[in-house]
Amino acid sequence: LTIFLFPSSHICFSIAHTLLFWPGPIETSHPLGPVTLLVWTHPFHRRQDLPDCYELFHISGCALTDDRREYAHADAVVIHHRDVVLGSDELPPEPRPSAQKWIWMNYESPSHTPQLWQLEGVFNFTLSYRTDSDIFLPYGYLIPRTHGTRSSLGRRAHLLHRPSNKDLRRPHLVAWVISNWSETHARVAFYYQLRRYIDVDVFGRAGQPMEDSSKGSVVRLLGRYQFYLALENSLHTDYITEKLWNAVQAGAVPVVLGPDRKNYERFLPPEAFIHVDDFPTVRGLARYLLMLKRNPLLLRRHLDWRGDYALYRPVMWSEHYCLACKTTRRGRGRTQVVRDLTKWFYS
Repeated sequence: LTIFLFPSSHICFSIAHTLLFWPGPIETSHPLGPVTLLVWTHPFHRRQDLPDCYELFHISGCALTDDRREYAHADAVVIHHRDVVLGSDELPPEPRPSAQKWIWMNYESPSHTPQLWQLEGVFNFTLSYRTDSDIFLPYGYLIPRTHGTRSSLGRRAHLLHRPSNKDLRRPHLVAWVISNWSETHARVAFYYQLRRYIDVDVFGRAGQPMEDSSKGSVVRLLGRYQFYLALENSLHTDYITEKLWNAVQAGAVPVVLGPDRKNYERFLPPEAFIHVDDFPTVRGLARYLLMLKRNPLLLRRHLDWRGDYALYRPVMWSEHYCLACKTTRRGRGRTQVVRDLTKWFYS
């Protein structure tokens, strides 16, 4: 039994906590025949080579293509939301081939997902970060660590380690990497308050330049910081993005602004992050971070959990396509239509 007491008198009992352990799309075989999945548009029109699903994820029987001439023969079509609602592309032609499944794919929050109302009754499956999607794939997730964890998942599994003395005495306090700065965002208002009490090193378009914006570059940067502001651009159910997982991979304690604490605790142990809502004031949060900097033993309580887990970060967008293909195979012969897309996604 582990009991952790937050300064705001929140008590978390990790023995009663249930993490959402998503098993991933790995399979070795499937009795159904192969299917063809057509990628209608590459997300944001950034083309990438289509993967070999079996080689990368042990998902068999999947033929992926982005050749629209194969539309009439495709068992399913993956359609990226923003590319068909913002005028850059069109939906596939109707009538669609018999038994073909259309899959709605979207990894933006509801606040940045326009014109959903146009797509009611169009799709057969949803593919998103929402845990209640027909095809669920989050931005990242934890895996209980066993002897074979790394070998079973290969290089995509990042083994997490308990903190060393060096980790507990990192040279810098708080970092924030941001590319989409908007004065209307709650995270910007929060930052303005926090910087009144502690120094925050800001990187990206609104701050100091980065070497590059790749995931690896951000993780290397955060390896020098004790805390990272994992602040989402909008607050919605399950909208927990790569910002959180960059901090986890780097061994920095994430300070999160997004859905409520209970939602985060579906993905992380309660002591693994600091939620801004844990404190009645931003000043109280700042004082807590400074207290942790002066007390490495207390900081360790936020990091010791790491020794029990590995971090898995899905491959964008290859893994999404392969998981969609797998679901299409399993859904053969099943008829369903997503009739309340707007109501569901905003719920």
